[in-house]
Amino acid sequence: MRYKLVAALLGSMLLVAGVQAAALDQLKTFVTTVKSAKGEFVQRQVKTGQDGATRVTGTSSGTFIFARPGKFSWHYTKPYEQLLQADGQTLVVYDKDLNQVTERKLDNALGSSPAAILFGSNDLEKNFTLKEGAVKDGIEWLELTPKSKDTQFERIAIGFKGGGLEGMELRDTFGNVTLLTFSAIQKNPSLSANQFRFQVPKGADVLKQ
Repeated sequence: MRYKLVAALLGSMLLVAGVQAAALDQLKTFVTTVKSAKGEFVQRQVKTGQDGATRVTGTSSGTFIFARPGKFSWHYTKPYEQLLQADGQTLVVYDKDLNQVTERKLDNALGSSPAAILFGSNDLEKNFTLKEGAVKDGIEWLELTPKSKDTQFERIAIGFKGGGLEGMELRDTFGNVTLLTFSAIQKNPSLSANQFRFQVPKGADVLKQ
């Protein structure tokens, strides 16, 4: 009986290890073979109450495109329109309601941020410690902990299923959790450099940081 129990435990551990290793393989394949992409996202802010229940406190959605390294356009369309865009050198944040543009040099801004995983180069192990995570609802998760202390994120998880990017979970240093769900992803579409160049709207206030 004891032997059967040990054998069962070892078998389950090997099975989980195999699945988890697949998550790491899928991440490495994603960052090395997907040079550009476009798709849709839903972003949810969640909070865990004192009763242990998780509640959604805010939801937004939109579209994205990217071309490695460092070119991306992350466009919120609901409930408010906002754009985060980078051409490889400059990061722009545009708030349509305020008609305000904030610019800053991209430089190492990606660093240990979640954007580095999706839009950066493929040297993730330089900025993150990788740890194989659990499997939930058929999605294989991988946890990434930033090596830099100068970041607002404590832990980042990224999930894959059948080689496709499914979602991310971002936990900041204040305990806030953001969940991202991806859909309608097209891998390696043809994208022009103009799609990442921001045109300042007429009359917009421009702040440079």
